[in-house]
Amino acid sequence: QVQLVESGGGLVQPGGSLRLSCTASGQIFSIRFMGWYRQTPGKERELVAQIDSNGVTNFGDSVKGRFAISRDNAAWTVYLQMNNLLPEDTAVYYCHSDRIWYTDYDGGYDFWGHGTQVTVSS
Repeated sequence: QVQLVESGGGLVQPGGSLRLSCTASGQIFSIRFMGWYRQTPGKERELVAQIDSNGVTNFGDSVKGRFAISRDNAAWTVYLQMNNLLPEDTAVYYCHSDRIWYTDYDGGYDFWGHGTQVTVSS
């Protein structure tokens, strides 16, 4: 069974930085996209950033130019570097992968971590 485990959330002042990490564990052959979504109460979950195994990235419009995403394929880990944080970045951040292969012929879709809270406040 594959699990995604996040770390690195917390409280930070506006203008500050924070780095989130997410590691996939279990029987893994390969992973397509790894990335981050976020959600606040009463709103839909929204894409923050994602990166595929070749390094191709996608970012949500609200974080472009402030956040960076990177990935260590050997460690099945994705990182989200968040800079110049704003109060509106406050949310629960969820790690996500759209496709994980357990072997070269078997896998699953749509994996989520449990989430980590990021609070931007003075």
